[in-house]
Amino acid sequence: MPSDVPQTLQDWLRRATQRLHEAGSDSPRLDAQILLGHVLTRPRSYLYAHGEDLLTESEWQQAEALLEQRLTGHPIAHLLGRREFWSRELEVSPDTLIPRPETEITLELALEQIPVGADRALLDLGTGSGALALMLALERPGCRVTAIDISSAALAVARRNRERLGVDNLELLEGDWFTPVAGRRFQLIVSNPPYVAERDPHLDAGDVRFEPRRALAAGAVGLDALEQLIMQAPEHLEPGGWLVLEHGFDQADSVASLLREKGFIDIQCRHDLAGQPRATAARHPGSG
Repeated sequence: MPSDVPQTLQDWLRRATQRLHEAGSDSPRLDAQILLGHVLTRPRSYLYAHGEDLLTESEWQQAEALLEQRLTGHPIAHLLGRREFWSRELEVSPDTLIPRPETEITLELALEQIPVGADRALLDLGTGSGALALMLALERPGCRVTAIDISSAALAVARRNRERLGVDNLELLEGDWFTPVAGRRFQLIVSNPPYVAERDPHLDAGDVRFEPRRALAAGAVGLDALEQLIMQAPEHLEPGGWLVLEHGFDQADSVASLLREKGFIDIQCRHDLAGQPRATAARHPGSG
């Protein structure tokens, strides 16, 4: 270890926090604590209690390597290879979207449509890391969940999450939207599809720069995937089945309009913690 580098946990954290602050991090101290805790395989509380402990050369090198990546904007979730969702830890990678708190709103809305103890067929489209599908399977163990993604790499992550969480009522299929389940019907279909406009400047900022673009962007105004799902969903819903979609905060009215045009009823929208409309559920009265 070079003689002029910080020797203690406290010193490394102080220096890393300053560098992250200068780089524009929204949470520089928290980022530094998470990175060092990951290297040491210790909780953040350990860092407070052992601030005077010395870093080994190997620990310093690992922490510095993670810090350098974070300084260039790489998401914390990618650096750690994991993200908490619905109080459970999921593996994530650059091949998947990073599960976000907003998607827990979508999950809550979906769960409201499925009675506890029900035996129903559920479908998650564009599953990515498997966040929605896995939590549905765990929260409603009597249901049979199918999840689809077009990315084989994303499905590999979902399979590892399924195995680690011990989920045995989840089927994972590779393909484009409904293609792998032609002829099959479900009592509920849920999706967190791409819904960002292709030229939205946010796609070139923050964590999303390092996430798969095709899982984020969908056409000129971001409605292409949502419209496709709404148009095709009735062919795969049982009578009275529910469609639950996550969408952008400024897309709720457009989504509701598309749902009404396709004959959906009982349309309801849920807002996220910031008070923005984030997910919509609707019931199809017929068999499609």
